[in-house]
Amino acid sequence: MMATITSDDLAENSPIYDRKSELKKFDESKVGVQGLIENGVTKVPHMFYHDQSNIHDFSVSESNSNLSIPTIDLTGIHDDPVLRDEVVRKVQNASEKWGFFQVTNHGIPTHVLDEMVKGICRFHQQDAKVRKEYYTRDFTKKVVYLSNFTLYQDPSADWRDTIGFFMAPHPPKVEELPAICRDIVIEYSKEITALGSSLYELLSEALGLNRPRLKEIGGAESFFHVCHYYPPCPEPELTIGTSKHTDASFITILLQDQIGGLQVLHDNQWIDVPPIHGALVVNIGDLLQLVSNDKFKSVEHRVLANHIGPRISVASLFRTQDHSPEYMEKVIGPIKELLSKEVPPIYRDISFKEFLAHRFANGIGVSALSPYKL
Repeated sequence: MMATITSDDLAENSPIYDRKSELKKFDESKVGVQGLIENGVTKVPHMFYHDQSNIHDFSVSESNSNLSIPTIDLTGIHDDPVLRDEVVRKVQNASEKWGFFQVTNHGIPTHVLDEMVKGICRFHQQDAKVRKEYYTRDFTKKVVYLSNFTLYQDPSADWRDTIGFFMAPHPPKVEELPAICRDIVIEYSKEITALGSSLYELLSEALGLNRPRLKEIGGAESFFHVCHYYPPCPEPELTIGTSKHTDASFITILLQDQIGGLQVLHDNQWIDVPPIHGALVVNIGDLLQLVSNDKFKSVEHRVLANHIGPRISVASLFRTQDHSPEYMEKVIGPIKELLSKEVPPIYRDISFKEFLAHRFANGIGVSALSPYKL
């Protein structure tokens, strides 16, 4: 029987309020934030309360309300050297100054993007008895449904549920994928594989390196989808959809629906990333900032909670999921071709094992790179 959690159960001044036990109760319900909505919650439970300074830390400047991340048209990158050179220049500029950009004419049909959004929505809105069968915190599984990856480490829970698919290089068996979104997840993954490969090559050239160089370091053939579902929030001023963070990836390709809420921290102010139908958002992750020796920037971003919903997004994080000792002990560091006497390394070499252990031990909002600075 599904556990029912009400806002009264989790009220701060309630005599029964105990954060650890309430987190556990919420987690063991296995139905996430959507389960709260289905059970009629009309107030945000206290476990989701965020420090107001975190929500309103850098207000969006009115004078820069029209400022937005670059949009790059990928038309012609495979067959026109002149157009490709222009795209490489734009990718370089966006990666250095913003750490974020949107791409259009990227080769993935719009109907595939739309159906992926619908498929993820269908999963999260199906009967609680069905979706809770996928609920787990065992990250060795290929399909993981849960609310808040670092629920017990973070100071506050985010108003968000997630289903994750660890698709490459070792995809789940077909029968492991939820039937309600199986076909589109497989199709979308094939499309993202091709786009990821193209972006790795463009980013290599944007660093002044040979086209295959970033692929040689690793991660281009390996990714997982983090498919977020943000239910409508009764009190969005008290909580947040996703706390500010950087991505523990080389690159992330994001598909978002038309509701909005994604913001990027740029020049100490939050800038909206407006949805463009048919476009995809690309951002630099911590691992690419490290190997590029800070030439490319992995910047903080967040998602606001909203009365309107649900909001759907699919973030495809390119970072290996090979947990073999051989891979986890692999060492990466600033790319040697980018270093000189005038440009010394900013970071020491680290293993993937060390990087990921620090990331998951400290929660979503803690800097993933500062411990490795020389």
